[in-house]
Amino acid sequence: MILKNEVQLDGQGVQERLRNLLGAMVRWQTYSGELAVGIAHLLKVTRSYWSGLFHCYDVEGLPRTNNDLEHVFGKWRHHQRRCTGRKVIPALAVIRGSVQLVAAIATQLQAYSASDLASVSHSAWRLLRVQLQQHQHKRVQQRHFRCSPSKYLASLEQKLLQLTLLS
Repeated sequence: MILKNEVQLDGQGVQERLRNLLGAMVRWQTYSGELAVGIAHLLKVTRSYWSGLFHCYDVEGLPRTNNDLEHVFGKWRHHQRRCTGRKVIPALAVIRGSVQLVAAIATQLQAYSASDLASVSHSAWRLLRVQLQQHQHKRVQQRHFRCSPSKYLASLEQKLLQLTLLS
């Protein structure tokens, strides 16, 4: 019931209530009999996830469970397949997917105007474009290697020799 957050607490409030419950479980664990093993496991798992467990209560619209998050991704994949007419998601989603997914989720939460888009930092936008281009270049290199490994390695060797001859 605490993580369901029916009383609509913020992340700090949910964290405090769960901390109190877990503290009580630790105090009474010796009296729990056969449940002691399960309580120890719950405490261990909760401790490992603690740092990222409460963000969903502070960010409106952020899915609270893996199933909810997978549903968001699944809707995006379904949309991508419908847009392209393919049965599988396009390979471009690997390169541009991180940007497309964020844009798709953000536009579901609210509508953005041209002035909202114009207020984006140009340097941050350029940096993102460079990162996407670098990722795309890596994918192209991987494809070249898979298609013709000997040719790809020979071209790398040629470039290496040119670099050593220049120095």
